[in-house]
Amino acid sequence: MNEHDQIDTINKRTGRNMPQAVATGALLVAIILAALAIRIDVFVFLIVLFMTLGLWELRIDFATVGLHIPFVALAVCSGATMLVTYYAPWHFAAMSLGMMATIVLTLPASTARLSFGTRVPMAVARKLSASDADIRRESSFNQEKQAPKASRLANVGVTMFTVLYIEVLACYLIFPLTFGGHPVAHACMSVFLPALSDTGGLFFGAAFGRHKLSPRISPKKSYEGLAGSMLFAMAGAFAIFACTYDASRWATHWWVPIVAGVLVGVVGTYGDLCASMIKRDLGIKDMGHLLKGHGGVLDRVDSILMCAPAIALLLFATGL
Repeated sequence: MNEHDQIDTINKRTGRNMPQAVATGALLVAIILAALAIRIDVFVFLIVLFMTLGLWELRIDFATVGLHIPFVALAVCSGATMLVTYYAPWHFAAMSLGMMATIVLTLPASTARLSFGTRVPMAVARKLSASDADIRRESSFNQEKQAPKASRLANVGVTMFTVLYIEVLACYLIFPLTFGGHPVAHACMSVFLPALSDTGGLFFGAAFGRHKLSPRISPKKSYEGLAGSMLFAMAGAFAIFACTYDASRWATHWWVPIVAGVLVGVVGTYGDLCASMIKRDLGIKDMGHLLKGHGGVLDRVDSILMCAPAIALLLFATGL
């Protein structure tokens, strides 16, 4: 078997273009490390940027089935809430108030169908043309059966979901930066542990995957992959702790990396399955197309978002 055939085999087993995925992943890691090296504020604004791109992807994804979310209102309110979470003196209180304000302001906006220009219809058309026919047929919004119709109440529902999925979870990426005195370590745990977990699940699943975790939702997920996810996340947590805390902290908190690894492995895999379920229900393969080899921004950060509250609460509860 030549090198090209080997790469094709790996791509089929992992379900993605691995050379592109590795290159894109390396670029994202470089961008995040550069932001952390410059200043933690740059990392905060980077999170806001990525979440805004994620909101745009959801706007297009929902539009393919006739659902509407107010992108501008959500982007402004979510961005403001993330920044207030970091810069306000009372971080958690500011985060909570920002979330409530977002709900109050965006839910009424979700009932108004305002459209300017052709950017959204063109993006939706490209999305539909690139969709797999079999995936579309399995969608709850089967285009062959009827034209997509959505009530205002449905638009309110998906807007509420978007607030919870993007803003609330993203704020928990920022919250650990505000306590403990180790913002860089906390940022690395929030971002890189789920990424390492994904990597471990990918390699263990491709090499040893025999027992399917949820074949209906995500055929490539396996229990062996889940074990790899936990091991990789655990190893990453030990490495970050070794570079951050002194011997006295290790003596009393040696168990935290173990708990972190298990939590990230389980919750991250659950986040991947939730994202797969949403995509299957909408009848789309990827959330977007911005990241080569990874699909969209949300395809890359779904497990990061889902793990954010677990990591933040673990660090806060243990006094780290």
